[in-house]
Amino acid sequence: MQTTRPSPQKAQAKRTPLQRSLSRLFALKIVFLACFVYVGWHLVRIQLIESAKYKEIARRQYEAKVPLPATRGNMYDRNGKILVSSAVAVSYAADPKLVGEQADALAWRFADVFGGAKEAYLAKLRRRDARFVWLERRAKQQTVNLIRPQEFDGLIVTNEPQRIYHYDQLAGQLLGFTDIDNNGLSGIELQYDRYLRGKDGYMIMQRDGLGRKRPSVDLPRVEPVNGNNIVLTIDLDCQSIAEEELRNGILRNNAESGLVVMLDPKTGEVLAMASYPGINPNRIPAGDLAAARNRAITDVFEPGSLFKLVVVSAALEHRLVSPSQKFDAERGFYTVRGRGQPITDVHKYGLLTLREAMELSSNIVMAKVADIVGAERFYTMARNFGFGTPTGIELPGEVSGSLKKPMQWSGATLNTMAYGYEVSVTPLQLAAAYAAIANGGVLMKPYIVRQILDEHNNVVFEATPQTVRRVVARSIADSVRAFLRGVVERGTGTNANTPVIPIAGKTGTSRKYVDGAYSMQQYRASFVGMFPADDPRMVCLVVLENPKAYGYYSAYTSAPIVKNIAEKVATTSKALTFAAIAPTESPELIATPDVRTLSHETAASMLSALDLEAETSGEGEIVIQQKPLPGEKIRRGSKVLLTRAGMPRTVAGGYTVVPDVRGMSLRRALNRLLLARLDAYVEGSGIVVAQSIEEGAQVKAGTRIVIRLESKRRSTIASL
Repeated sequence: MQTTRPSPQKAQAKRTPLQRSLSRLFALKIVFLACFVYVGWHLVRIQLIESAKYKEIARRQYEAKVPLPATRGNMYDRNGKILVSSAVAVSYAADPKLVGEQADALAWRFADVFGGAKEAYLAKLRRRDARFVWLERRAKQQTVNLIRPQEFDGLIVTNEPQRIYHYDQLAGQLLGFTDIDNNGLSGIELQYDRYLRGKDGYMIMQRDGLGRKRPSVDLPRVEPVNGNNIVLTIDLDCQSIAEEELRNGILRNNAESGLVVMLDPKTGEVLAMASYPGINPNRIPAGDLAAARNRAITDVFEPGSLFKLVVVSAALEHRLVSPSQKFDAERGFYTVRGRGQPITDVHKYGLLTLREAMELSSNIVMAKVADIVGAERFYTMARNFGFGTPTGIELPGEVSGSLKKPMQWSGATLNTMAYGYEVSVTPLQLAAAYAAIANGGVLMKPYIVRQILDEHNNVVFEATPQTVRRVVARSIADSVRAFLRGVVERGTGTNANTPVIPIAGKTGTSRKYVDGAYSMQQYRASFVGMFPADDPRMVCLVVLENPKAYGYYSAYTSAPIVKNIAEKVATTSKALTFAAIAPTESPELIATPDVRTLSHETAASMLSALDLEAETSGEGEIVIQQKPLPGEKIRRGSKVLLTRAGMPRTVAGGYTVVPDVRGMSLRRALNRLLLARLDAYVEGSGIVVAQSIEEGAQVKAGTRIVIRLESKRRSTIASL
């Protein structure tokens, strides 16, 4: 018999109300149990598995991490004089969401205090995609009294370190500068950024319900570690003198630009490194890195006659030529077989010894000597002097220059390179090479950082002089230095001669290579001097770009700048404390130095160094007359009468009074005429013997005056 099974609906209908209630209660328990399991799992995940993540989220809601900036380290010169330091400035930021309806009033306040546009501030304050915007950075502390943070919700006021360069553009390219966040961008600031910047700290602050930050002693605080201090090899006095004389020389010669490099030849320390035009790191536009280029290490040029050092050193070192050996200078015109262009000298010389050829800077004789030396010896000597390789100085951007190997030379390269073409060098390489001669033939590695100190002035690093190599024997270096002394005493560098301190040096004038050819309008004038000549303590290189006012030869342009630097350093700077004064013919008699056109303080210092007493009359900064005249022999302890004046004498209608410049050197005469606001035209060389307008005449400012010069030895001004 077949049994019929009841349908579920019928079975449900047969269940009692109690059974149905119990069934629903059971289902509800299952749902609650599932919910508890779900919640429990999430609690376990949040509290145990991912607890760190959610703790961090919670912390960000009620805590804020506020950075504590480290103070960037200071920079000092070699004598402990501060060059760069950091001060505290105030910066303003805001949280746009908290500022809210006060945005308009806050924008007005900032526009009123800082002079900016209200709309610019308002645009920042109305941003809804940011919780932090800068309004002003590195403002003066007194602005806090004008903008009080308690007046505005969401206004954030913080203290930030600000870099201060104490001497404005003094050594600007060398020191470099930082960005607004104190990151080094150029110079020492960039090269030693990791030492100078230090390590920032931080403190944790609590936020209240309105988002305002409040300190708490229970929250962690990590103190910042301030940056290290840098002690440079730079001498502030030398740097100041170099920059002042470079600027004056460029303006006087109407040059485009120029630079000075000063080294201690015995150690390789850089005593000064100046460029003009300079930069002021306190006000340099952000991102203007081109202006910060340190051309002493980044720019290369053909050195011209300064490179004759190499061929002369090679000839003497290998005993191929003696100092007294004579060469035919071909009356200034020499044609080499297989060479397209003839080799020329400015003056027509006959027979010259090697020493005379160096003193008079004969290109023809140097080309002939190079043929005797040969390509391999010449190249090796140039390499030993450091040309073609970076010096390794601790500055960013140094280049190596170019020194072709003999296999790359043409048939004319050896002769051409003998007087400084087909080779490119940096100013620092050139100064270091001459420093090797000043140091008895030993090349030293140039360096700029003397010490690194921590914030408590404990020594972290101390530099020591590093010998690169011996280039020539000491006897050869002494011979070459004697040649260079002759250059200044009777050769092409007589405008660098001074009774204050003996100088040895070399002139160099080279044409610029422009658009595939050597220009007849653009020149580079260079002079390198070492002083005192018998035992050099300093090497000074001056390079001028395109001097135009009174000719382009370095004898008239760069050499007087080195002379001025040497005189001031010897008489006013502590760098030469041994009073390196030139010997005189008698222990009692001394030649009166020419101090006209100098400041009365500098003139007095120069006279004091020679055991002479200055007695001044008149007012003003400039010495316009002196008695006894320059060169006259007087006894030590004698008085020199100096007449001072300020601005040149003027009369109504823009007229000026013509001074008497007869008997002056070219440099002194040009300085005096420049002070009188007169335009000078030079004829001849040597000492001024005549002037086209008589002393005392009243002429219009800017009038041209012709001055005629004659030399005791006309043949001494030679090719440069």
